[in-house]
Amino acid sequence: MEKEALFLHIRSMIVSSTKVPKWMAVSTVKVADLYGVNPIEVEESLNALVDEGRLKREKLQNPPHYEVYLLP
Repeated sequence: MEKEALFLHIRSMIVSSTKVPKWMAVSTVKVADLYGVNPIEVEESLNALVDEGRLKREKLQNPPHYEVYLLP
C-alpha cells in the first residue's frame, strides 16, 4: 500500500470533517476495498504514518470509543 496516497486520502477526509477539532474515524476495511488491498496493509500504513508523526491517533472518550485520526 502506498503510504503517500493513503496519507493524502486520510488528510482530505480529516480536512473535510465538520467535527471540532477535526478528526476522522477510518474503516480500514472500506479503505482497503477502495484501494484493492488487504486491510492489514492499510493498518500497517496507518501505523507507519502515526510513527512518522504525520497523523495522530486518539481514542474517543465517549461511546462508541472509536480510534480516530487527526492532523498534528
